[in-house]
Amino acid sequence: MINKCCHLCLSFVSKKMSGEKDLAVLIQNMEPVLNTGEYVFCTVENLDQIPDIEKALFFFRENEAVTIVLEKNIADDWSLKYNYISSWITLNIHSSLEAVGLTAAFANALKKENISCNVVAAYFHDHIFIARKDAEKAMEALHALRLAQEL
Repeated sequence: MINKCCHLCLSFVSKKMSGEKDLAVLIQNMEPVLNTGEYVFCTVENLDQIPDIEKALFFFRENEAVTIVLEKNIADDWSLKYNYISSWITLNIHSSLEAVGLTAAFANALKKENISCNVVAAYFHDHIFIARKDAEKAMEALHALRLAQEL
């Protein structure tokens, strides 16, 4: 049986594990990190066509095909076709999957700089894929968003 103190501790840890929901806190504390490498979005009919699924960053099953995102050099090695080369930015803040407004806030900041973004929300962080040519400009826009929130 869990005593009252332990139950409170578990409750606290559980709430912390689910991530931050407050938009102001999320923006003030987000740390955009530009990951190294070039990333591409490819499609395959099924995952059997992938020689080593562990090398994929992620995949998503759609009605039309399976979208797989991986490093460009791996896609080249596997002769997978792509038409968009991206950079990958991770927002280092544990945002809740229930948080409202974070995606809109950073998408707006990037829109103002005419930067397209493809967003992936994972359990701990949000990830943004932007055209490789826009990587530095995107980082500047995200840092400016954070600074504006601090004022």
